[in-house]
Order: sequence, then C-alpha cells, then structure tokens
Amino acid sequence: MTDIDVRCEAVGDGWRCRVRVSAADGASEHDVSIGKPGPFLRSILSDPGYSDMDRLVRETFAFLLEREPRTSILRAFDLSDVSHYYPDYPAAIRVQIAD
Repeated sequence: MTDIDVRCEAVGDGWRCRVRVSAADGASEHDVSIGKPGPFLRSILSDPGYSDMDRLVRETFAFLLEREPRTSILRAFDLSDVSHYYPDYPAAIRVQIAD
C-alpha cells in the first residue's frame, strides 16, 4: 500500500506543497509548487472557488503513481509540468477531484 501525505501552504499568489510518498519499499519526498490561479488551474478546476490544494496534489500523485514508480517522480516540480509529460492529466484530474 502507498501512503501519500500532503501539506500545502499559501505562498504569495500560489501554493507550495510538501509531499511524502511512503510504500513498503521506502519513501520519497517531493516539493510541488502551484502558481497563482490562472489558465492552467482554470483548465483543470471546474469550480473557480476550489481551494483544497492538499487534495488536488494528493490526487495528482495518485495519477502519477498509476503511470510510474514513485522513484521516477521528480523531486521538485510545478503542478503545471504534469500535463507536459501526461497530456491526459487535465481531463483525468478534473474527474478525480469531482468525486
């Protein structure tokens, strides 16, 4: 079983999130930044007032872990980078956070 622990805090116009992914074979830590609300966030969030960044990042890591091992996930990245690697990310994450 994999555990995804996320802690986000508002920083300026965006957020900085610290993520710890723990599994039977070890753990990894990641820094994720989320820029100010703009075109990228509007492309993935159907609710303009969405504010649960911890959940958004947790669901993003669940998405990533379905496609690659935790050891392949970058140690630091901006959330918008995910769609460069996985073009289906915006549509998939909209579905995941709508539940």
